[in-house]
Amino acid sequence: MAVQPEGTPIWADAMFSDVEGAKSFYADVLGWTFGEASSEYGNYTQAYADGKAVAAVVPPMPGQEGQSQWCLYLASPDAAATAGKIRDHGGEVLMEPMQVGEFGTMCLGRDPSGVVFGVWQAGTHEGFEAPPEQPGAFCWAEIFTREPEKSDAFFPAVFPYTAKQLQDEAMDFRMFDVGDDTVLGRMKMTDEFPPEVPAYINVYFTVADCDEAVAKATKLSGILRFGPMDSPFGRFAALSDPQGASFSVIDVTTTQGEMPQVTDVS
Repeated sequence: MAVQPEGTPIWADAMFSDVEGAKSFYADVLGWTFGEASSEYGNYTQAYADGKAVAAVVPPMPGQEGQSQWCLYLASPDAAATAGKIRDHGGEVLMEPMQVGEFGTMCLGRDPSGVVFGVWQAGTHEGFEAPPEQPGAFCWAEIFTREPEKSDAFFPAVFPYTAKQLQDEAMDFRMFDVGDDTVLGRMKMTDEFPPEVPAYINVYFTVADCDEAVAKATKLSGILRFGPMDSPFGRFAALSDPQGASFSVIDVTTTQGEMPQVTDVS
């Protein structure tokens, strides 16, 4: 796989206190299989869809127990340089760039509105192997923030994004592009979100049937947060897994309605 352009979502992982429970849940809902846990790297365990790497699960490090959540990593040719940009533009580096064997270099950052994200400088681990349309694969992600003006200024300053704003009075939604490819969305959190829910990045995984995936998730003690709903991009739903990690599922083959109008705001 070719090196991904800077700012492109390249990987996703999540910490779970009950890793076996998480593996069982996502195996049923998304059809994932799992590799061997890597004891050298904190029992980091990769997930696969049809034999292609799509994500990973890992137990929390001592002192980091708490709410499970998915972390999205954005591609960088130089993680140290990206960490510098994070600081220069009002963000916070939560974890300094750290080399992970020959696999690559990671760091964790937080934007000025509180959104936590990862940075990945690929080595032998080049990120997602499955194409986004494949069931079980990462498909899309959206920044959810109560202070969109902060995120809107920060992310294009750190990564080479251009931006488009959705022409819709009902929602404040922006899309970030790398070249001709739209790689990330940004949604303003409304009052529908409980105040205790922090800003976060919501990851979408592809499924063959959205309603079936929701039924499986809720049967396994997952919580349906929104949907299923039809859209021009696919039929989707927002869920929380039994350990509290938020994610969405989308059937990209079932589309309805016309693509929305956008305005270039770069």
